[in-house]
Amino acid sequence: MSFFTDIGYLPLIMFINILAAMVIIFLERKDATSTWAWILVLFFIPLGGFILYLLLGRQLRKKHLFRWEGRKDIGIDNLISYQTESIRDDTFEFRIENAENYKEMIYMHLKTNNAVLTQDNHIDIFDDGADKFEQLLKDIEAAKDHIHVQYYIFRLDDLGTRIVNKLIKKAKQGVKVRILYDEMGSRNVKKRHFKELLNAGGEVEVFFPSILPLLNPRLNFRNHRKIVVIDGRIGYIGGFNVGDEYLGLQKKFGYWRDTHLRIEGSAVHPLQTRFLLDWNQASAQQKMGYSDRYFPAIPKKGDVGLQIVSSGPDSDWEQIKIGYLKLINMAKKYIYIQTPYFIPDVSFLDAIKIATLSGIDVRIMIPNKPDHMFVYWATYSYVGQLLRAGAKVYIYEKGFIHAKAIIIDDEASTVGTANLDVRSFSLNFEVNAFIYDSTISHQLAELFEKDIFDCTELTWEMYKNRPTLIKFKESISRLLTPIL
Repeated sequence: MSFFTDIGYLPLIMFINILAAMVIIFLERKDATSTWAWILVLFFIPLGGFILYLLLGRQLRKKHLFRWEGRKDIGIDNLISYQTESIRDDTFEFRIENAENYKEMIYMHLKTNNAVLTQDNHIDIFDDGADKFEQLLKDIEAAKDHIHVQYYIFRLDDLGTRIVNKLIKKAKQGVKVRILYDEMGSRNVKKRHFKELLNAGGEVEVFFPSILPLLNPRLNFRNHRKIVVIDGRIGYIGGFNVGDEYLGLQKKFGYWRDTHLRIEGSAVHPLQTRFLLDWNQASAQQKMGYSDRYFPAIPKKGDVGLQIVSSGPDSDWEQIKIGYLKLINMAKKYIYIQTPYFIPDVSFLDAIKIATLSGIDVRIMIPNKPDHMFVYWATYSYVGQLLRAGAKVYIYEKGFIHAKAIIIDDEASTVGTANLDVRSFSLNFEVNAFIYDSTISHQLAELFEKDIFDCTELTWEMYKNRPTLIKFKESISRLLTPIL
């Protein structure tokens, strides 16, 4: 007699399923779509569904995960209050072109995320992994005081070893080195692998580590951020993790197309604050307090305006998502979107449809090489809806496109770690730069237009005539989107 037909086990299985369903409905207070998706999983996969719920479904209970009293020391609280009030009263001095056109968005990010506007930045854009990591290694080599490194994925392959060896060298020179990585993203990496760096005076922490030696039951709530801060003067943010595949050296993906920013200017301070908050959450023994060394005076480096915006399950707001929505709603000419995963919620999908039906040139670029099969086919189903509305969809063929960027009207743009899916909107910890600058936005648009030459355009006719098997894969994947 099988496990599932043995009458002795059925009451227990049903009790577990009913209990889990009640938790989802009455205690977790998920949105209705996600609630129904989990209830279907529980009842169609009786025992396995409960295990999946334990791994993927639970909400993050602990509130105010990321607090840091040093905000007062560097005057962030006063600056936030000043910018919020002066923008509301129309007395704020916008010193950069176009920023005033986006004052509603700037105000929104201040209110929901304490994201101060900085107006004195210089940005270098990297769309190739070899170029990005070559510059990063140069900046590490030139570091004088500290190097803060945070990645979702940190592999100890050839690239990772090169970076670690450089960090060991700097630590031996007296530079303070800290590495923070996510345990799930870097699941093959352990703190003991950094023994030489630790012996040289470096520090290493793991985000949400497992309490079990071989299993981390927390598949959600991962720290997906990629941040590097060097001497409090240079910052990196974007899509590249650390690993040989990001140099295009993994046959499965081929060329890796991503977007990353190198920032000099006052925006490095909010990036530094973000790193310190994440570090202090992960570290039980080596918490960081305020120090002038981490927030040095920075001379004017340029005239790019930007805000560093974070989001995650520790907040009541989906800050990056509503920033995306605000950008889309403000577009008048065009919207360019690059994303490896396109699994939008209803609000995002409706915003794109409305923009397309209003005559705005909407173009979306997604990969042809899937790294998560269900996500890939769900993405395909959603872009099909947009094709019908008149959007243009491009399938990147050169390799794998991992860039997370939205550009509108050659005026404003955003680059960071957040994909266009439910996981990035509400389940993972993300960080994006929202940029108010014509030159940078135009450069990002030019990169998009150059990438089109490495794409196949997916037309509405092509999509309508797709095989039945693909339609079936899309339908199954679409049902699972609330929990992917």
